[in-house]
Amino acid sequence: MTPTSSSLRRVPAGAATPQDTPQARRSRRKGSSRGRQALTPWLFLLVPLAFLVTFSYVPIINMIVYSFTDWDGVSPDYAFTGVENYVEIFTRPELFKVFVASLYYLAAAGLQIALALYFATVLSFNTRFRNLFKGILFFPYLINGVAIGFVFLYFFQEGGTFDTVLGLLGVGGEHLWLGDPDLVNFSLAGVSVWRFLGLNFVLFLGGIQSIAPELYEAAELDGAGRWQQFRFIIVPSLRPLIGLTAILAISGCLSVFEIPYIMTGGAGASETFVIQTVKLAFRFNKTGLASAAAVVLLIIILLVTWLQRRLVPEERAVA
Repeated sequence: MTPTSSSLRRVPAGAATPQDTPQARRSRRKGSSRGRQALTPWLFLLVPLAFLVTFSYVPIINMIVYSFTDWDGVSPDYAFTGVENYVEIFTRPELFKVFVASLYYLAAAGLQIALALYFATVLSFNTRFRNLFKGILFFPYLINGVAIGFVFLYFFQEGGTFDTVLGLLGVGGEHLWLGDPDLVNFSLAGVSVWRFLGLNFVLFLGGIQSIAPELYEAAELDGAGRWQQFRFIIVPSLRPLIGLTAILAISGCLSVFEIPYIMTGGAGASETFVIQTVKLAFRFNKTGLASAAAVVLLIIILLVTWLQRRLVPEERAVA
């Protein structure tokens, strides 16, 4: 069988083959460009994801594994004990009594959100020295928590700065602000308000400044005052942010640690669940039991957050 003349036909030199036409080249370039564009975000995310997995997910997995063991935190050997640690946690009611202290921080968080919303609203309008006041309100959030603990440790000393200020105001006497079980949680919660007020203030201030100025102008033309603008423009616009700060407040009051640990060490009815967990791990060498307590706290925070989002959806979130 001899080849036909068409099969022996040669393509002239320099002529483009069907696979090498300009349209085919453009198509290949577009395909490779789309491939690079799809790969680029993952290249930027590679390092953050590596840090996230290494320092967040891996420790959480290890904590869950340790919660089923009797590890003391020192010995290289440990034995799996099943759910004994969780049974011990839920059969010892005194381990959950420390959540009473969290109620003080929850009430303080509500006050903190209200104050942050008030200052953000006032300083979003033309107010004298508003930049100075913004810096004053946000500055405490920049200070290290350990330094704040030591500063207020001397501030609340018997006969210290706070008692001196009260004496100048006509309220005499010395008080055990950090030693009296009836006063210690009020003092510690007040410190948390002072420290974290700036964070919520900045969140609310950014939300208020993102509101279109035309809304204020239309409200002023209709005769609305500052209170009406706050009630009908600012608050509805900030509902998602208020819901976010409420979630942060609830999770924060359940996991309070550094301020009470530094100032009182958990003494005088100021012990929190996290302080109790740290003591179980490092003072009593019950790392397995402490890991189980940490898992329980994580589940409680996730459950409370889920309930908050279910009961108060984002579009209806309120303080």
